[in-house]
Order: sequence, then structure tokens, then C-alpha cells
Amino acid sequence: MTAPVLSVRGLRTDFATRAGRLTAVDGVSFDVGPGEVLGLVGESGSGKTITGFSILGLIDPPGEIVAGEVVLNGQNLRGLPEDAMRRLRGDRIAMIFQDPMMTLNPVLRIDTQLIETIRAHRDVGREAARQMAEAALAQVGIPSPAERLRAYPHELSGGMRQRVVIAAALMLEPDLIIADEPTTALDVTIQSQILYEMQRLMAERNTALIWITHDLTVVAGLAHRVAVMYAGRIVEMGAVDDLLDRPAHPYTHGLIHSIPSATPRGERLQPVRGMTPSLLNLPEGCAFAPRCPRADAACKTRPEERRIGDGRLVRCHHPLESGA
Repeated sequence: MTAPVLSVRGLRTDFATRAGRLTAVDGVSFDVGPGEVLGLVGESGSGKTITGFSILGLIDPPGEIVAGEVVLNGQNLRGLPEDAMRRLRGDRIAMIFQDPMMTLNPVLRIDTQLIETIRAHRDVGREAARQMAEAALAQVGIPSPAERLRAYPHELSGGMRQRVVIAAALMLEPDLIIADEPTTALDVTIQSQILYEMQRLMAERNTALIWITHDLTVVAGLAHRVAVMYAGRIVEMGAVDDLLDRPAHPYTHGLIHSIPSATPRGERLQPVRGMTPSLLNLPEGCAFAPRCPRADAACKTRPEERRIGDGRLVRCHHPLESGA
């Protein structure tokens, strides 16, 4: 077995609010291996993005990582001094945000931003850094990369800006990339191009990738494994084909059957009923029980993680073990 690039164990992140303390990430555990793509999916507010930020140590007050381990290539990132984490970010571990303007400075040219990033982590001259930046743009399919380097962010299209951000994340060949819905705002054609480039680059460089999204159709064509989150916890995790073809958790089943392409022609969609509960007022026992058609008295107790026949991890008292 190849050692995982990233190993997360029992990660918990809390936030202090005026209404009380809430747990946004509650005991999350998973591994990601070299060259592997893990899809992290769930509704808005399920804890996906906070999980990514917690791995990177980007949680500031009123948020706090209160428990767990985040181990990158054998090094526990929890408790590292901020200057050590800053050296790791962008070098060994990188993040791609949904909005490229969260990464790009609107008043600086692309070359200035990429060159400064390279020289902050590598002992190279300015011309060598420029060549590295140009090669990175070319690798993500940007035409005339030397010309694009001289542009300001506002002079590029949304799809082009997102490719620049992906190039910035890839150019130092990190061990792990966390991508937070980076293609959601793009049209379908540009989205498919970027997904293809990401798949190719991950395979070529053996880089681990966590792809955070609510879009199961993207995960189906990109990920090797999928972790489904609900109310801060992973409720199901397994190989992408097993999970999407035979969902075991009722929540996963509901997500899949909310997609038009998964519903037979002429039949009504079967969306997950109800609303995501407030993290300040979670129901007793299983957080999904008020929305679950299979809930009974046993669901008043919190379900523990269990394995089913094909090796998937499921957190449910009544999993759909036969598939659905």
C-alpha cells in the first residue's frame, strides 16, 4: 500500500457565535493517496469548505480547530507555527478558490503575481521564474502565455482567470491541491476543458487532489473516491462508481435522485425533503433523521461509522446495503 499524501483524523472545527457555539466540522477522517482525486460533496453548509480551510490552517477567530490531526507526508500540520504553515501553503499544499479574484490581485499584472509566488518558495532568478510561470500557463491550455503574463486580471475572461489560478497552484508541483468548486461559475465548455486538464495534470504529476463540490455530475467524471458530508460529518465514503451506482446512505440516495439525468424520463424528481438543520440546533441522534424516510426510534441515537459489503464507510443505522 502506498502511504497517503494526506491523512486527516478526527478533525473538528468550532465557531463561536452570539447564539452559541457550533461545530462546523465534526470528527472528519479520510486519506488521499498520490495521484488520487477525492470528491468532497454535500449541500451548502455541510462543512465541505471549512474542512478544506481547516486542512490549510486558514481558520481564524471566531473559528477554532479544536481536535484532530492533519498529516501531510508524515508531518502533522496541527500546531505548526504560522510562518512554517505559510511556507507550506502554495508550495507543498495549494488551494484553488471558486472565485479567482480571491487569489489574483486586480492591480498587479499576472507575471508579477506568479513570479513573486515562485520566488517566495524557490531560490531562482527573476528570468527563470518568468519562464516557469510561462510554462505553467501553457500547461493549463492558455494560448499565447507570454502575452497573457503581461495582462491584468480584468483583461482576461472568467475562464482564463481560473486557468491562471490553477496554473499558480500547479507550477510549484505541490503534493496536495484542494479545489473549492473552481468551475461552478464557468460555462459547460470551459468547465469540461478545465476538468480534463486537471485530470491529466494530477495523473502526470502524481499530485493528490481534494475536489470540493455540490455537483455530483462533476465528481462522477473526475474523482476516484467520494466522501459525502452532512451537518459537518462524513456520512458515506467509497469508490465513486460504487457510491453513485448503489448509494448506501439515504442522504446520498436523495442527492443522486435530485439530479434530472438520474431520473427516468417523464418521472418526477425525488429531492431530499426538508431543509438542512441549523448547526446550532441539531436534532438528537442522527442529524439527517428528520428528513429521512427510513428513520425510526433507533435514529434517536447517533450512528457510528460502519463498513458495508463493498468496503464503503457509512454512518447510518439503516443503510441501503442492497443499493438503490
